[in-house]
Amino acid sequence: MSRAVPTTTSTSTAITSDQPTPSPLPVHASSKSQSAAPRPHPKAGFPTCKLRIECHDLAHNGAHVFFSNNQPSRDLASAVSTVLSVLYKPSESNSHIPPVRSVTFILRAMDILAYTTGSELDNDHKELHFNLDYVEKIPSMPENRQRDEIHGVIVHEMVHCWQWNGHGTAPSGLIEGIADFVRLKAGLSPPHWKRERSKEWDAGYQHTGYFLDWIETLYGEGSVRRINEALMNKKYNGEVFWVNLFGKHVQELWDEYNKTLPERNGEGTR
Repeated sequence: MSRAVPTTTSTSTAITSDQPTPSPLPVHASSKSQSAAPRPHPKAGFPTCKLRIECHDLAHNGAHVFFSNNQPSRDLASAVSTVLSVLYKPSESNSHIPPVRSVTFILRAMDILAYTTGSELDNDHKELHFNLDYVEKIPSMPENRQRDEIHGVIVHEMVHCWQWNGHGTAPSGLIEGIADFVRLKAGLSPPHWKRERSKEWDAGYQHTGYFLDWIETLYGEGSVRRINEALMNKKYNGEVFWVNLFGKHVQELWDEYNKTLPERNGEGTR
């Protein structure tokens, strides 16, 4: 048997100034209606490494030239960023990039311009040696010449910290050419560089660097990146390496490149 529910009349009550104002209770959506917003994945970035600097002789004139034209903390990090952005694309794991843990930049007087090597600790810790005697002799003019030359050498040597070399089997001219290609892309080519014919494609340095730049232009951006990454897991085999990448032997590519260059004095005549 049902009971009648008594009817109630609601009246509004004014809230005076001496009464606290009630706060509304939060409204909670049910678990069924509540949809979690997707969490954005962090953008893939390049790896970082510890950067150190040593100067064996602060009184050397080359040290004065170096520190007057460069801010090491900024310029070394900039060189790493330049190298990685030209040679790689970042991924979540970055397993395709050499696992460099540190780079120690060493300024000292020596017989050669610069070189890069693994440290005594292990090959994941690199040492970049730069000749103070060379730095001292860099012309101060035109403006920014000293800074650009120093930074250009740093970028070149930094490539050797991060590039692949076909387990030590890639031609040295290709290794050095890739380093100068990156320097060229960074806008740090010195005044004496020029595109010119030479007998061998792997003469190295700017000769091969300009050849690689031509390949990059002909076959598209990222072509040199592909060359570098092809040297990651396999030994270099000149018979198939270039054919696999570009469908032609390297000598064919070299001959085509040379046809785009002006003849040097005496060439083409008997």
